[in-house]
Amino acid sequence: MSEEINRDRRRFLAAAATAVAAVPFGGTGCALQRATRAEVQLPVEGELPSLGGATGWLNSEPLKAASLRGKVALVQFCTYTCINWLRTLPYVRSWAEKYEGAGLVVVGVHTPEFPFEKDLDNVLPALKGLRVAYPIAVDNDYAIWRAFRNRYWPALYFADARGRVRHHQFGEGDYEQSERVIQQLLAEAGAGAAGQELVSVEGRGVEAAADWDNLKSPENYVGYGRTENFASPGGAVADERRVYGAPSRMGLNQWALSGEWTVGEQAVALNKAGGRIAYVFHARDLHLVMGPASRRKSVRFRVAIDGRPPAASHGIDVDEQGSGTVTEQRLYQLIRQPKPIAGRHFEIEFLDPGVEAFAFTFG
Repeated sequence: MSEEINRDRRRFLAAAATAVAAVPFGGTGCALQRATRAEVQLPVEGELPSLGGATGWLNSEPLKAASLRGKVALVQFCTYTCINWLRTLPYVRSWAEKYEGAGLVVVGVHTPEFPFEKDLDNVLPALKGLRVAYPIAVDNDYAIWRAFRNRYWPALYFADARGRVRHHQFGEGDYEQSERVIQQLLAEAGAGAAGQELVSVEGRGVEAAADWDNLKSPENYVGYGRTENFASPGGAVADERRVYGAPSRMGLNQWALSGEWTVGEQAVALNKAGGRIAYVFHARDLHLVMGPASRRKSVRFRVAIDGRPPAASHGIDVDEQGSGTVTEQRLYQLIRQPKPIAGRHFEIEFLDPGVEAFAFTFG
C-alpha cells in the first residue's frame, strides 16, 4: 500500500529525515529526540483527531477524542504481526499499567496490514495472548489511520489533557523520552502521583529488543507486490501454479522457492506437500508471518540452518530438531541464534500443503 513504510528499523531510520520534514499536524516533535526531561519543550502539533471511524472496539466501550479531555492520551497504531510493534509492546503495556491511576489513557488502533488481520477471530486471541488489556480501536477501514495522516507501524501520538497532540514517535526506540513526555503531560494536567522513575522492561520471546549491531537483513515480503531478491531460476510467475527450484548458491538476503507454489501479490501459497523456502540472512532472529490457507487446518514444517537442525539456534515456535506446526495466521519465530551471529542459510520445508507465507522479518 502506498502509505506503508517498511517496518524494519534500518529502513525506518533511512526514512526519518523525510518523516521529520512532513510532521503530522505541523509540529516539530521529532526534533526533540533524546532530550532530557528538563530540556523537553513540547509544541502543539494539532488537535487529537477523531476516533469515530473505528469499525469496533476491544477491551472498552467506544471512545471519542472529546471523551478523553481531562486525561493524557497515548494513541498507538499497531497490527498484530508487526515485529516492530511487538518489540514496543512491553513498554506501552507497562506505561498503561503504571500511569492509569495518574490519568493516562492508552488507546491502541489496530490497522491491519494483511487481509487476515481484519478478522477478529484472529485479532482477539492474538491480543489476549500478548496481554493487551487497554482499549483497542479496530480500524479495518483505515479511517483513523487517515484522520491521523499516519504512515507507520508502530506510531505513538501523545495528547495532553486539553486534547492537543504534543509529541509523536515513529518506530522503535526512544522509550525514555516517550515516558518522560507522558510524565510531563501528566504533570501539566496536575497529576501528583506519576513519579519520575522509569519503568523497567525486559522483553521476552518476540518482544525482545533486536540485536541491532548484528542485524544485516531487512524485512522482506514474499508476495510479488513488494518482494525483493527472489532468486529462483526464471523468476516468479504471478497468480499461477508453478514448480519452482532453488539456485545452487544464493547471496546475502536472497531467497528462493522449491516445489509447487502459487505466488500471489501479498503471499506465496503451497499447493503440494514438500515445498520449501530458502533464505540467506544475517541476524540473531528470523521470523516468518504465515498461516494455514483455511481455518482449522494445521501444516507441519521443519527448519534447518546451514543444512542442519537448528539445535540451540531454534526459535520459540520450533524445537531443537526444527519441527513445528502452523496452526494460525501470525508471526512465527523460527530462529534465535546465540552469538557469534553470522550469515546463515535458512530453509523451511512444509510437510503438508495449504500454507501461506507473507513476510520475513529479522531481529
